[in-house]
Amino acid sequence: MKLSYLISGAIVGAITFTNCTPPKEQNAETTPQEENMEATKKDDFKWQTEQFADLRLIRYQVPSFEQLTEKQKKLVYWLSEASLAGRDIIWDQNYKHNLKIRKAVENILINYKGDKTTTDWENFLVYAKRVFFSNGIHHHYSMSKINPDFSQAYFEGLLSDVGGTLSNEVLTAMFDPTVDAKRVNLDPSKDLISGSANNFYEDGITEADVDAYYAKVIDKSDKEPISYGLNSTMIKENGEVKEDVWKVGGRYGAAIEKIVEALKMAKMYAESEDMAKGFDLLIKYYETGDLKVWDEYNIKWAQTTGDAIDYINGFIEVYGDAKGFRGTYESIIQINDFEASKRMAIVAESAQYFEDKSPILDEHKKENVVGVSYKVVNVAMESGDASPSTPIGVNLPNANWIRAKQGSKSVSLGNIVEAYNNSSGASYLDEFGYSEEEIQRGKDHAKLAGKLHTALHEVIGHASGKLEDGIGTPKETLKNYASTLEEARADLVALYYIVDPKLIEMGLMETLDVGKAEYDGYIRNGLMVQLRRIEPGENIEEAHMRNRQLVAKWCLEKGASENVIERKVKDGKTYFVVNDYEKLRTLFGDLLREIQRIKSQGDYEAGKALVENYGVQVDRELHEEVLKRSESLGIAPYGGFINPNYVVNYDEFGEINTIEIEYPDDFLNQMLMYGKTYSFLN
Repeated sequence: MKLSYLISGAIVGAITFTNCTPPKEQNAETTPQEENMEATKKDDFKWQTEQFADLRLIRYQVPSFEQLTEKQKKLVYWLSEASLAGRDIIWDQNYKHNLKIRKAVENILINYKGDKTTTDWENFLVYAKRVFFSNGIHHHYSMSKINPDFSQAYFEGLLSDVGGTLSNEVLTAMFDPTVDAKRVNLDPSKDLISGSANNFYEDGITEADVDAYYAKVIDKSDKEPISYGLNSTMIKENGEVKEDVWKVGGRYGAAIEKIVEALKMAKMYAESEDMAKGFDLLIKYYETGDLKVWDEYNIKWAQTTGDAIDYINGFIEVYGDAKGFRGTYESIIQINDFEASKRMAIVAESAQYFEDKSPILDEHKKENVVGVSYKVVNVAMESGDASPSTPIGVNLPNANWIRAKQGSKSVSLGNIVEAYNNSSGASYLDEFGYSEEEIQRGKDHAKLAGKLHTALHEVIGHASGKLEDGIGTPKETLKNYASTLEEARADLVALYYIVDPKLIEMGLMETLDVGKAEYDGYIRNGLMVQLRRIEPGENIEEAHMRNRQLVAKWCLEKGASENVIERKVKDGKTYFVVNDYEKLRTLFGDLLREIQRIKSQGDYEAGKALVENYGVQVDRELHEEVLKRSESLGIAPYGGFINPNYVVNYDEFGEINTIEIEYPDDFLNQMLMYGKTYSFLN
């Protein structure tokens, strides 16, 4: 599971985690990473490079790269090559015509020699960058199709000038807003499969087909089930539903072969025997597509915690599948920030304390929370579903039985958070905070509150709780609501404990005002500020956004009789103010207990009711107000990142001698370079 970058979008505007001028962090020494960042800021490093539509592009630094040995740098390089080798896969997973459209757009950008001073050309450039940002023609977060602000005739003229062609079917997909309008459809009144434009299911397959297939193949008595459907496209052959597995020699084989080649090179520079064994298992998985091998790999990967370099690579998160089976390709290469990790390790070490003290029912608590590790890392490369839009925290593996028996790894992407902080301009806090006291509390404490929320969400939240005997996995029982409810559950764990005096005792903060700042920001964001990301007239579709509104709106309603959260109007502007932090904590605990019960018992109807009643519908009048107030700040609601480049220097024998890091500032050029270098699928 990942802590969405959308939450980190709140970092940009000081909604939940920080403010435009990051305050000094309390009870923490300055880490080498922070010293490096501070020094770089003095050197006027250009953090944000451009802004267009609802997007802004940011650069991140890898402050620990220069401290690596040459062997470690080579490991990072080959892991990065493996990461980028799979880039085409996410494009095809997102939509069946994406690769054709991307290559047509690349052809125009590289070869068009005509008039580039027109409004149409400028609109084409914006469209191209939006498509690159989203890894396809559907918005990376809302899942709605990106509609061009130029005519089909103009586009066909560009294509003709560079000798390119696209079929009428593909052109219709681009320009007809009614065709394949949603990449992921979560509306239960519509067919979740045929209503979704993603490419996980062959045309003609319905939700009923999927349900019937897995009803036959899933062994509900299996205590250690494989992740059914994680690495395959569902197809029909002679009327029979089958799985077309993603592997070497199978679907996506050309790209996967390149991933495997790079992983074999990376293995030569493995830091430990455990890492080398992990590479062997991941390679075997890619070669066979065997999901039992995937489980073996994840166990070995979760147990490998002592190395400086780590990585995520595979078909992992299932947010892109309305049925929650199929995993999108994702890769994040990480360098451990040892000092920051050491400071936050106490959270993982106290996992059993938090589980025992949790407000959930005793029968849903784990008797023995095992193997939770937590690190702050510096991202060295991202690809697939993690780029350009990135999470700020990740907790893996996702398989519940592996997490319960073998443990998990949680990471906070420290340099990504810092880049968000350093690139921010005007503050949403000043606009949407009600009082000077609330605003100052956010400026003083929200940065630390964000780090603690991430740690508690990933390490304690996702690792907590257990299913009752005989209950299927959440994707089977809770279906299209599973992701929203899981993210809400993890958020509620973090919210419940962030005002616990135990955190002061543990030395993680000095005052409960840190937790209060988080409560202020979470309610403000969940009820108001995140609405700036929704188009007028639309409801909330994305799982993390549904989760936050669900939590905030439920607490607003349940605490109304005691005025726990108050809706106020000042100078014609709406605000949501927390009046009683202790009672709000109690409400968070009550909702946590109920959502854990829903997950533990597989109570679909109760889960559906929570999400539909609190997480989906938008207050249209309030939405209009939020959009107007946000527009005046001039901050694009979504941020994404330009990766560093690794420059290889060879010796006279053709062997890698040294590797240097560069920080490009042109997003479009990087996308074109990736298209030229890492295009392995047709």
